[in-house]
Amino acid sequence: MIEAVIWDFGGVISSSPFEAFNRYEAERGLPKDFLRSVNAANHLDNAWAKVERNEIDNDAFDRLFAEESRALGHEVPGRDMFELLGGDIRPEMVEALRRISARMKTGCITNNLVVSATDNPKSVYKADVMALFHEVIESAKLGMRKPDPRIYTMMTDKLGVDPARCVYLDDLGINLKPARELGMTTIKVIDPAVALAELERAVGFPLG
Repeated sequence: MIEAVIWDFGGVISSSPFEAFNRYEAERGLPKDFLRSVNAANHLDNAWAKVERNEIDNDAFDRLFAEESRALGHEVPGRDMFELLGGDIRPEMVEALRRISARMKTGCITNNLVVSATDNPKSVYKADVMALFHEVIESAKLGMRKPDPRIYTMMTDKLGVDPARCVYLDDLGINLKPARELGMTTIKVIDPAVALAELERAVGFPLG
C-alpha cells in the first residue's frame, strides 16, 4: 500500500534543464551533452554540487564552472547556466500531483540554487505548484543534496512514512538509486506519459 509520493522538480514537474542545455550547446557549437559532462565530472564536489549546497555564491559558481568547463575543452561562464534552469511546467504532472496530494502525502526533494530574479527572470519554482506538496526539501536551504541518502530519510521522517510505502520520481538514475536502496518504489522520468502510467499503477487510482 503506497502512502506517499515524493517528487523531484526539474525534469519531473517541469521540463528537464538538459533540454535547455542542448539548445545552448547547439547555438554555440559545443558538443552535445557537454554541459552534462561538466556537471558529471567530480559530481560530489564540483561547482554544481557546491552551489546546490549553498557553499558558494553565484559569482564563485560563475568562475568555478568556467574553470571546470575550460579544463574539459570549452570555457562556459557559470552565469549562463542560471537562465537555463527554469523549464516549463508540465500540466499533466501538476494534475497528477494535485490528485495525489488530495488523497495521500506528497513531498518534493530538489537540488536547487539560490537564484535571484535578476539571475533568472524566469521563475524556477511556481508558488501554486509548490503549495501542493506537504513537505519540501531544497538542497540550497539544507546544505545537502541528492544523492546523499540522508536527504531521502529526512523526507520520509517529515512525512511520517515508511520508505517501503513511498514512490519516488526523478529524471536521474543517480538520484533514484539511494531511494530504491531504502525500499522505495522508484520511477525514472524520461517520457512523462510513461512515468505517469507507472505512477497510476503504483497508487491505484486515475491521475488524469
